[in-house]
Amino acid sequence: MRRHLTIPRGPIELAADLHLPDDAGGEPLRAVVLSTPGSSVKEQIGANYASRLAARGIAALVVDPAHQGASGGEPRDLEDPYRRGEDISYAIDALGTTPGIDPNRIGVLGICAGGGYAVHTARTDHRIKAVGTVVPSDIGTAFRGFQPGGPAAALDAMAAARTQENRTGELNRANWLPDTLDDARAAGSTDVDTTQAITYYRTERGHHENSTNRRLSRGDALLLGYDAFHLVDELMTQPLQVILAGRIGSTGSYEAGMKLWKLAPNPVDLMVIDGAGHYEMYDVPEYVDAAADRLTAFYTDHL
Repeated sequence: MRRHLTIPRGPIELAADLHLPDDAGGEPLRAVVLSTPGSSVKEQIGANYASRLAARGIAALVVDPAHQGASGGEPRDLEDPYRRGEDISYAIDALGTTPGIDPNRIGVLGICAGGGYAVHTARTDHRIKAVGTVVPSDIGTAFRGFQPGGPAAALDAMAAARTQENRTGELNRANWLPDTLDDARAAGSTDVDTTQAITYYRTERGHHENSTNRRLSRGDALLLGYDAFHLVDELMTQPLQVILAGRIGSTGSYEAGMKLWKLAPNPVDLMVIDGAGHYEMYDVPEYVDAAADRLTAFYTDHL
């Protein structure tokens, strides 16, 4: 069962889907807020996991980030890691007043970049009672590693570009991924993870019209200065679960997940899914079902 929610977030509204067990009733439910990968919308990876959690008895709320998908916010396509964290807290505000949901048994599930956002939020929002992650990424570390001349030089270029934007009034946008496999090949990109990402996001397999594959360029400066795991060792006392893809590729999520596992004060469950690649953890039933089973056990024990 799925219910659409509109969540107030200051002057704008967030679009969300609340996935509920078909037999919801009786005792108030455990619930999880899903923080999705960068560039994705609630109908994609978030729905794959939320629907499975609901089928296993746990309510799951998946939200389009502010400035993206069906949520409000201008300018569009902004990926602001700090606002992404605030989105989670606003979602908890809504869940805490939803009939049938136990406000004292709310967790978070972060996937890919959403894993970093979930962790960063849980450090200081202790209404979150348990933190689950699947192929978690620290988007700041990832973006800093992608800059050929180094992040400081990239920030210099971004400063100049923003000055030019203000002069012209035209906002620049960048692709998250090549739009097609042909575009990737033309750019000399043959990496298996890039190929699998395009196959998921830009073909019928996982494409959704609200996922634009565009990122507002001026937001990249925020990403370059972001550290998803800052102060985790001091502040994130909640139980932590980390689920990783066993095929270590170029996304950095395996390395980020192991770093998080070592930093966290209360790590309780680590799972590595043999044979899976990062993007195969988004929708390949064998891998997603295995993760959902383990997530359910984790939330049942800790919520």
